[in-house]
Amino acid sequence: MALFGKNKKKDEKVAEKTVEKKTPAKKTSLKKSVNKKPKQTATRRTTNKKSLQSGATSKRDLTWVLKAPRITEKGAILAESNNVYTFDVSPRATKFDVKDAVVSLYKVEPLKIAITRVPSKKVQVRGQRGRMGTKSGGKKAFIYLKKGDKIEFV
Repeated sequence: MALFGKNKKKDEKVAEKTVEKKTPAKKTSLKKSVNKKPKQTATRRTTNKKSLQSGATSKRDLTWVLKAPRITEKGAILAESNNVYTFDVSPRATKFDVKDAVVSLYKVEPLKIAITRVPSKKVQVRGQRGRMGTKSGGKKAFIYLKKGDKIEFV
C-alpha cells in the first residue's frame, strides 16, 4: 500500500508542472470586421403604375415565363365568376416574374398571384393495352384581376 501513496504524490507533482507549462499565451486579437460583407436585404419589386398607364413594357425578356393559358372547365368558371385566369408557367418562374410578364404582355395589373405545382401522372397509352406513359407536370399560376380588367385569349 505504501507503494501506491508514493506514486500518487509523484503523479500529482508532474501533473501540476504540466498544467503550469500549458498555460496559453496571450493571443493577439485580429480584426474580425475585415472579411465581413454587409448583409443584403431582400427588396420587393413593384411595377411602376405610370409606366403601365403609358403602355411602356418591362426591359427584361419575360416571354419564357408564361407558356400558355390553361383552358379547362374549372378555369372558364373561375374566369367568368371571380375574374381569375390560369396559365401554365415555367417551373423556374416566381410570382414576381409572372406579375411582370402579365403586366408587359396583357397591360393589366394583377391583384394577387397564386402558383401551384402540377405533379406528373401515369396515364394509359391509347391503342396499346397495358402500356403506361407519363403526363409531364409543371407549374400553374392563378392570376386574380380587378373587376373591370380582362385578359383576351384570341
